[in-house]
Amino acid sequence: MNKIIAALTLTLASAPFALAQAQKKAAAPKQPIGFFITSEGSGKGANLGGLAGADAQCQKLAAAVGAGNRTWRAYLSTNAADGQPVVNARDRIGQGPWYNATSQRVAQNLADLHGDTVELARMGNFINKLTALNEKGEKINGSGDTPNIHDILTGSTAEGKAFTDGADHTCKNWTSEGEGSAQVGHHDRTGGGNISWNTTHPSRGCSQANLVSTGGAGLFYCFAQ
Repeated sequence: MNKIIAALTLTLASAPFALAQAQKKAAAPKQPIGFFITSEGSGKGANLGGLAGADAQCQKLAAAVGAGNRTWRAYLSTNAADGQPVVNARDRIGQGPWYNATSQRVAQNLADLHGDTVELARMGNFINKLTALNEKGEKINGSGDTPNIHDILTGSTAEGKAFTDGADHTCKNWTSEGEGSAQVGHHDRTGGGNISWNTTHPSRGCSQANLVSTGGAGLFYCFAQ
């Protein structure tokens, strides 16, 4: 009997604390969405209509879920061409913090997002299969799913910058659905021994069929500035 009374007393004593914690959690403000993977690509492989077309896609998808009041940018790098300078993906997306569609923080700032070293770029943020959702808050298929579409277009190094080796890593600055190749990351951080979210391997080509053949669908990351 004494044990029962003691247990009941402990339960009653802890009840106010549990209630306070629940109320605190319920009162926590919902964070505005600032990051998502596109729920659909251009339908033209890596030909996104350049950076302008990719940004417009981000803005359109964000607006469809009530987040069009923010300025959205595609996380894509480009090389210098046709009189235009190099563009680094990390320079396009603001300073953070960034939250997904379910108010989970994926990164606090640019340093957190990239780590500014290869090792931390792979592990320093909270982008993974459970948090890298599309604008609707839905999970994106990854390794082990059918189909696997974890290849996310970035054209970027681990530091979020354009490559400087002279090779095409951006499918001609996101205008080619034929020649070229695109650097991709794995949003689920799984496959091939490389767990980077933004720079895992090059695609086989730039067409939709090429992207699908290496585990993609022409999807890309969008961030709110």
